[in-house]
Amino acid sequence: MTQGSSYDLLVVGGGINGAGIARDAAGRGLSVLLCEQDDLAAHTSSSSTKLIHGGLRYLEYREFGLVRKALQERETLLRAAPHIMWPLRFVMPHMPDLRPAWMIRAGLFLYDHLARRELLPGSRGIDMRRHPAGQPLIDSIRRGFVYSDGWVDDARLVVLNALDATEHGATVLTRTKLVNAVRAGKQWHAQLQRADSSTLDVRANAIANAAGPWVGELLHGALGRGARHSVRLVKGSHIVVPRIFEHDHAYIFQNPDKRIIFAIPYEHDYTLIGTTDVEYRDDPAQVSIAADETQYLCESINRYFKRKISPADVRWTYSGVRPLLEEEGADNPSAVTRDYKLELDAPPNEAPLLSVFGGKITTFRKLAEEAVDTLTQSLGRSAPSWTAGVPLPGGDIANANFGRFVEQFAARHTWLPADVARRYARAYGTRAEKLLGDARSLADLGHEFAPGLFEAELHYLHDVEWARSARDVLWRRSKLGLHIDPAQLEPVSHAIDAWLAREPVVTVSTV
Repeated sequence: MTQGSSYDLLVVGGGINGAGIARDAAGRGLSVLLCEQDDLAAHTSSSSTKLIHGGLRYLEYREFGLVRKALQERETLLRAAPHIMWPLRFVMPHMPDLRPAWMIRAGLFLYDHLARRELLPGSRGIDMRRHPAGQPLIDSIRRGFVYSDGWVDDARLVVLNALDATEHGATVLTRTKLVNAVRAGKQWHAQLQRADSSTLDVRANAIANAAGPWVGELLHGALGRGARHSVRLVKGSHIVVPRIFEHDHAYIFQNPDKRIIFAIPYEHDYTLIGTTDVEYRDDPAQVSIAADETQYLCESINRYFKRKISPADVRWTYSGVRPLLEEEGADNPSAVTRDYKLELDAPPNEAPLLSVFGGKITTFRKLAEEAVDTLTQSLGRSAPSWTAGVPLPGGDIANANFGRFVEQFAARHTWLPADVARRYARAYGTRAEKLLGDARSLADLGHEFAPGLFEAELHYLHDVEWARSARDVLWRRSKLGLHIDPAQLEPVSHAIDAWLAREPVVTVSTV
């Protein structure tokens, strides 16, 4: 791209909503530029509880429309990327002093029937004394319920949407910030700033402000506009501890304060526990867990499990700031809606601006579809929606049967260690073949920076997936950082950073 390049749409923000909008718009034939001030999914979109779910607890707040919309999206997404998303069964122990059994059964009945299900089994009651999920729990828990939702690698979901956008013609610029944009009739004149402080001037017929926690700041600052809606920043923190149960179900626990805590199998050797809901007023880029949040999550888990945990058991933490749609009268952060609003600023004969307020990862595709519907209408373009039945990169797995796919992939590459073959298949799906190229042995994959992390994968992540730092590689594109000896993590990170710094920058990702 060059100075003064012109686009139909400039998308600001490389989280899940921005990447989803860029993908949808590019697939409808719009010329698209996406800019992100940091890495893709650098903030909120890599800091979720990593669930594709309808939001069972939102039924309690009568968010029936949101729950139905999210439930409708679950199976659409599961089919689109079976390598990074899969069904997950959740166990809810019954605590009579918190919610009566009839209320839980009624909620689960609604959850099962608000939207059509084909992939996910329905809910049922279980005897905790006989079910494997009851074994790790305290003996006083005798009854429970099981229902279905889905799991997602959230950061990879963002990357795959951005990758698909580029394969439909979009340009994606990471570590590039929008510093100023002004209307000049039916076009926006925008100035972007790269990490090296150089600037780039571009033009766009429309702008989509998908800056997440920064949506308001961007409106009032670089865009010089007001807004009817606003977001409420709520911090959600998670802890990761060594595995505290052996089976493959997750747990959803009801706390006395009416909050919900999840305990989820994570990265084979760990349990992911979260989340908190804390009002946040500082810089969203500098968010981190507080000691009282860690203690809260440990105490919440210890209320249910025989095996107790403490802050000393925590191997890793992460926190994100959720930009929730502000509503009057919602004092409790847990009660603030997870729905979204799209606000269009389109004066006659002037370039439109669409801003995204709120949202959740499960409904990102629907949000993007509605956003691009609105923008194409405002631009006088006619293009049908298309993303509902199209797989994401690597997701074109026959019958969405990931188990069979792994078997076939491993059989084609018997020289790969079983754990590496499975990780490649899980992370990259059918694109794992692109990563391997002509390799026929481990030696062909180049230097091994850490167990199972070879130079060939770094080449792929740098050239195709915008990875520019060890953090991008070890904590967003993968979670290999969890599996590296803590004493070796710093030298491994330095080696990866040095290798990436020597690679020539690739502006537009291609495969």
